[in-house]
Amino acid sequence: MSTGHESPDSSPGSRVDAYERANAIPRRPSDGMVFQVIPSTGDSSTSVLDMPNEVLTHILSHLPPESLSLMSLVNSRFHRLVTTPPAWRIAFARFFPGAESTVLLPPTTAEDETQKSHRRAFTRVSALASWRSEYILRPRLLRSLARGRPAIQQAVEKGTKNKATATAAVMYNSGLFYPGSHIHANFGVGLNKKQPLFVHGAVEQGSVTSSDPATGKVSGWGLADFEAFKHFADLYTGEAPYGLGSGDIVGMSNVMDVSQAFGKLYGEACPGGRLFYTSTAEQRGRFLMVTSPANYPLGIPEVTPFNAAITAVWLAKSEGVLKITNGLFGSLAGSSTGILSAFAVGASPVYDRRFDRGELTARWAICPGAPIIAINVDEKVSARRIGRGRIWATILNALGEVYYLVKPPIRAETRGKLSEPELDRLAWQTGRSTEWLMLESTRRTAKPDSFQASITDGSYTPRSSSDSQTLSSMQLEAEAKEITQFLAYKPKHFQSICDGWDMCRSLVVDYGGDDYHGSGESIFVVNRGGEDHLPTAIKRFTRHRAKHSFSQDSDPFPAINAPKRSSIFGSPAQRSSTISSPGYSAPRSRTSSTDDLAGVLYDNTWHVSNYSFGLLRNLEIASTATDDSDFAVLPASEDPLLGMSGGSDTSSPLASPLGKVTLATTAADIPGHRARLFGVGTASGIVILWNMRASTSSAPDIVNTVEPVRIIYTRSPQISSLAMTSLYVVHGGNDGLVQAWDPLASTMEPVRTIHSRFSDRARRRMAQAEASVHGVGINYYAAGAIVLDPDPTMLQGMVSLGTHLRYWSYSAGAADAYKIRKRGQLRRRSDRGSTSAGVDKYHHTGRGVLRDYITDERLELEREKTVKKKEQERLVNRFGTGLLGEGATEEEMLAYAAMLSEESHVSDEARRQASPPMKQSSSSVQPEEAQAMDAELEEAIRLSLLDTEVAAESPQTTDFDVPIRLGKKSRHGTPSKTKQASPSSSKPVRSASDDDLEFALQLSMAEQESRRIADESEFPELSKSSSGESVSGKGKSRRR
Repeated sequence: MSTGHESPDSSPGSRVDAYERANAIPRRPSDGMVFQVIPSTGDSSTSVLDMPNEVLTHILSHLPPESLSLMSLVNSRFHRLVTTPPAWRIAFARFFPGAESTVLLPPTTAEDETQKSHRRAFTRVSALASWRSEYILRPRLLRSLARGRPAIQQAVEKGTKNKATATAAVMYNSGLFYPGSHIHANFGVGLNKKQPLFVHGAVEQGSVTSSDPATGKVSGWGLADFEAFKHFADLYTGEAPYGLGSGDIVGMSNVMDVSQAFGKLYGEACPGGRLFYTSTAEQRGRFLMVTSPANYPLGIPEVTPFNAAITAVWLAKSEGVLKITNGLFGSLAGSSTGILSAFAVGASPVYDRRFDRGELTARWAICPGAPIIAINVDEKVSARRIGRGRIWATILNALGEVYYLVKPPIRAETRGKLSEPELDRLAWQTGRSTEWLMLESTRRTAKPDSFQASITDGSYTPRSSSDSQTLSSMQLEAEAKEITQFLAYKPKHFQSICDGWDMCRSLVVDYGGDDYHGSGESIFVVNRGGEDHLPTAIKRFTRHRAKHSFSQDSDPFPAINAPKRSSIFGSPAQRSSTISSPGYSAPRSRTSSTDDLAGVLYDNTWHVSNYSFGLLRNLEIASTATDDSDFAVLPASEDPLLGMSGGSDTSSPLASPLGKVTLATTAADIPGHRARLFGVGTASGIVILWNMRASTSSAPDIVNTVEPVRIIYTRSPQISSLAMTSLYVVHGGNDGLVQAWDPLASTMEPVRTIHSRFSDRARRRMAQAEASVHGVGINYYAAGAIVLDPDPTMLQGMVSLGTHLRYWSYSAGAADAYKIRKRGQLRRRSDRGSTSAGVDKYHHTGRGVLRDYITDERLELEREKTVKKKEQERLVNRFGTGLLGEGATEEEMLAYAAMLSEESHVSDEARRQASPPMKQSSSSVQPEEAQAMDAELEEAIRLSLLDTEVAAESPQTTDFDVPIRLGKKSRHGTPSKTKQASPSSSKPVRSASDDDLEFALQLSMAEQESRRIADESEFPELSKSSSGESVSGKGKSRRR
């Protein structure tokens, strides 16, 4: 091992060191900080307390939540480190990688690594959350989801003796003939939490049913409703949908929306389409009014149903919208001609007006000629949000234009029951009480027209005006006529003069975004991509408010007059507006400064962001979903955690004191930074998640890019449905696979498989799934819709699998407060029967439930014990094995048996010696002695007698010694070859065995004769004939 460069007197240690240096791989010089180990010159012992706080915090971040909590009991310094947010934030970031799971390359510098390790975007799972509570509660909830303990009791019918059994999942038939596409349930909030009831509908069939998962049965509502709806594919065979192809008509698949509280709304998306509404309080619904006769002096255009199709519907899910609109916005329907209509759902205790079910309440011509393809309404709207001027309703048309509403409509007072023409005029009048504003960044783009061949401007469209514009009657008449002209245009007209025609877009809105100036809402326009459609893209439009600067010397609140418009049609969006005082009052010491908006002048601007797909290309979006958890939809002004510092009306420092805990004053102080996740599922089985409230650009004319926070590669060929909460994401594939995932990437594998592929028909299901992707047939195996409880601590939801429904409810007991005494119980618990073994003890099919297995084993053991006890009692009663007690050995029992045998022998000998000598067997056998004989000996004698009689009467003998009497000699018969034998004519040769047999027979016959004589003394014989003798004369002997 010598290298040739060492001295002869070098030590062995130096030679080994030189060899290692010679064969070591040289390291590249690092640009960052280089650490070098320097031997200590003083005392080599180093205490943990000598380490700096940064090092100790880094070390403590590797501990699990329970151990990290216990470190605060070591000393005062550890208590200060553990009770501060940095230690828990670093530990949380280490356990939940988040966006780092999507990064393939390591960070370039140590600063980037530090910043990324602390930055996580998510929605908290509790109201007053901290980094400590999130690090403790979120892993426990995920473990509870992975274990799958049942949280519901399966109800049983009345009159049965069966007890309610706990089950984690229930699967039953929905009562629909087509795959379910819509599900809705009301889970309740807070103290009003209850067992949910579900409504589910099939858009292909147009029917809706309701069910109770506690019983697994479907109710009778909706089964007898109208179902003979028209479909575009049936009426126009071979015609391209979505206004493509020839461009003469607009058609697509029918649209539906369901609500557990208010019923179903169904629209026919074909020319001449009808609108059908069914309330939950009735068995059969009704068709709603979608036509409108022309009344030009009143500004009402002519709306005909011949070329109009219902392309978008919305039905209220809660009473918040009904309350804020006074019952006017019960349901909305958009047509292919750009007409939006509002209907009532009937009487309700939340408003004073009384409406009929399906009554027309408001109508607008928002984008004449351009189909309305999406409607979105804020279900959490309140008077506070309306007072702050927040957006609460949006629509999207086929050209990509977005319209939004900030003020609710107001209906004039009426008396008595109105006719249909009067209702129509009142609806148009109610529509003018508010104005749908256009998002100018989405205005339609005109195609280049160098030769001015088009009769209309491609970027212009008329729409219904509002009362705030104070138009004259002549202007209203001209406006109505122009709207009627645009309503008659066909889709090919708009495709020829405008860019961006696509009826497959999706609309997603975040009404909870906040910029702390009463704004911050984000509107997402999703281009799904695919053949004959625009490329896949997601664009976000975020509204911001900036204070309008004015001179201090001038009037602080100048009057703003409505500008006079040069055109009588349309109205550009106002950039400046005065925000009125919100409709609430509170002491200034308990309200945030952001609430004081009275008299403040703001400028509204829209910032645009593009959402990136990472390194993925050529994607087609199949489904979308947003985090609809309770705390994800709240703006900053209603956040209870910010309200502890005076910025919310949901809580107050007086009502919820926190002691010395540091209060959150901005979104940066809240765990997760008040983020809200938004996800899409692709046609290639990939789920991509983004933060809806990611940072925007610094200026409106700058477009920034938002990267995904998580990319999930599922095992499904296509994502057919998607749902999420702040805790987990659930995807449903077109092959029936339903799995739950952690959006913060604590594990790259699914947390739990809620429903697996059907193993018995996997090939057939895959083939049908692939066929349905290409538009051939209907896939009865896909997960059509998923709904989750908005409370992230309640692990329950439902998924539709073809015509079946699967409801799950897992216990969140592992998320309870941690107790030290539980640790010893968990350690002493064996692996069998324990839910902490890390495997799914509760299988989704229900056949492998551990509790049922333990119950069956217990019953089997009890049954075996009962059988053994009965056998032991039988042996004790027959053989006396239990006389010596349970502790007797085998040798003792054998000795006891020998003693009993000896005693029996002695007693028998004494009895024989005391009895008189026996006489002849034929006359001296007494009845008492005959009864004392052994029963087994009697049975043997009887069997031998029967054998003797059979042998004596058998004719099959070779000696022909049995006398046979022949009948009369026949003339034509064959003469006998032998004569009748006589007993003395011949004597055959007898063997020793025959002699023994004869002797035995004689003994038996003598014994039988003695027994017969003994019986005759008590019971005289009725017949003198003996049954065993042969009778001479004619005929054969008879035996009885």
